[in-house]
Amino acid sequence: MKTSLKILFAAMTVHMIYVVWTTSLASNLLKDWPQLAQIPWMVATVKDFYQTQTPLILWMFYKETGWIARLLWLVAFVALGSIATSAYILFQLMALKAEDPIENLLLRKAKTEN
Repeated sequence: MKTSLKILFAAMTVHMIYVVWTTSLASNLLKDWPQLAQIPWMVATVKDFYQTQTPLILWMFYKETGWIARLLWLVAFVALGSIATSAYILFQLMALKAEDPIENLLLRKAKTEN
């Protein structure tokens, strides 16, 4: 299961990098935004995406204990969208040990006592 998820999220990350790259070569979002913002479905899609990002960002804030990591991932989620989200989940999957249950993907790492 973990291997399948790693493959899935790696593929999603690479695919979104490809989509954003090729789209950026064909169209300048900053230049085209005034026209795009006139399309109600475009506005709805952007709002939908960032509303979906909110629980993912809250989960990331729970998982990450350091403020620097939290802020860097927050900027990445907002600026890179699905690329950063897929990459974050992939990194979390890679951090799981072979013996860890998949449920640990969702949980914060336990603090180790010295």
